[in-house]
Amino acid sequence: MTASLALLGGTPVRTRPFPSWPIFDETDEARVLAALRSGKWGRLAGDQVAEFERRFAAMHGCAHAVAVVNGTVSLRIALMAAGLQAGDEVIVPTYTFLSTATAVVEANAVPVFVDVDLDTFNIDPAQVEAAITPRTRAIIPVHFAGQPADMEAILAIAARHDLFVLEDAAHAHGAMWRDRPCGAIGHVASFSFQSSKNLTSGEGGIITTNDAALAESCRSIHNCGRVPGGIWYEHHVISGNYRLGELQGALLNSQLDRLDAQTATRDANGRYLASRLGALPGLYPQTRPADCTRHSQHLFMARLDAALFGAPRAVVLEALQAEGIPAVGGYGYPLPDQPLFRNKAFGPYLPDRVHLDYTRVSCPNSRLICAEQSLWLDQSMLLGSRADMDDIADAFEKVHAHRDTLAARAAQGR
Repeated sequence: MTASLALLGGTPVRTRPFPSWPIFDETDEARVLAALRSGKWGRLAGDQVAEFERRFAAMHGCAHAVAVVNGTVSLRIALMAAGLQAGDEVIVPTYTFLSTATAVVEANAVPVFVDVDLDTFNIDPAQVEAAITPRTRAIIPVHFAGQPADMEAILAIAARHDLFVLEDAAHAHGAMWRDRPCGAIGHVASFSFQSSKNLTSGEGGIITTNDAALAESCRSIHNCGRVPGGIWYEHHVISGNYRLGELQGALLNSQLDRLDAQTATRDANGRYLASRLGALPGLYPQTRPADCTRHSQHLFMARLDAALFGAPRAVVLEALQAEGIPAVGGYGYPLPDQPLFRNKAFGPYLPDRVHLDYTRVSCPNSRLICAEQSLWLDQSMLLGSRADMDDIADAFEKVHAHRDTLAARAAQGR
């Protein structure tokens, strides 16, 4: 007889915590303290950010990296450096964080939304091609949850239509597509170092590229429009001070020492967990193509088909949380359904917005994922042991065994 659900008074599968995040020790303290005591806290005076840029670029197979204040700014700077003009169109997925699309708006360009593949959660290349118009200038594939998008298909589309490819790699530190690191596949890439990310300094971001001219443009935009050889108060392009500070650079240098080993752990645990959870009816872990040679697992993603699993997502999540597994449902809306886009609340950007109507965007996969099916597990959980992964899988199996009870509970509105 399967043990009673913790939700109904039984003993939870797990009572101890999963690994906490962020992870730090005396090596981080030493790096940050050295930067503090140097008195050189700004990017232009110290050497911590410059060192991190070199190391991060090398780790991700890129010749150039420009560290900035966050991963939204990095997207916008990359679009500006690519030469986008007011009203140009940029194709973005419907299932991603807000910044992928709002960075486009802040570059005074028009987001054009494309649905994601139901199984990979990444942008659907076939729908990308169908969305291209004479005004399209760029595509932003998101490596969602740390799984690389189908870059072969996207790059082929971009080549046919002469489009700029900006990888949104906010989740993809250390991820690889056909053994090529994310961040070195498109024309340029953007990473985030916000608190939840697999590599973090609390806040921050970085731009990577192998294009020297593009890198120089990004450096100018992030440094008040200055150019090599110019005088200090000489400003060439619309820009700002988006430089990352030295204390954050120091912290990123120490955190970077752990990234490769942590990514390998997350990847291995993600594979194992997917093999166990995928055996349950109606539970579909993120489908991993063979071309994904390393998944950074910023999230462990799965879809729950309530009809096949036997209980709806809301009560399944409630039961999992009671068992000590902090699973969540993720985004409540696809991007076109967010009030910002429904109301075209773009502030001073896109003044000619009358013709835009995001209520007409078709994204049935993203709407289904958001409303009914997605399950997320945080990346720090994937840093645990095999026993930790077994606890997660055991909890899912226990919940599934009590699916009839949970379905009845849901039907009663409890």
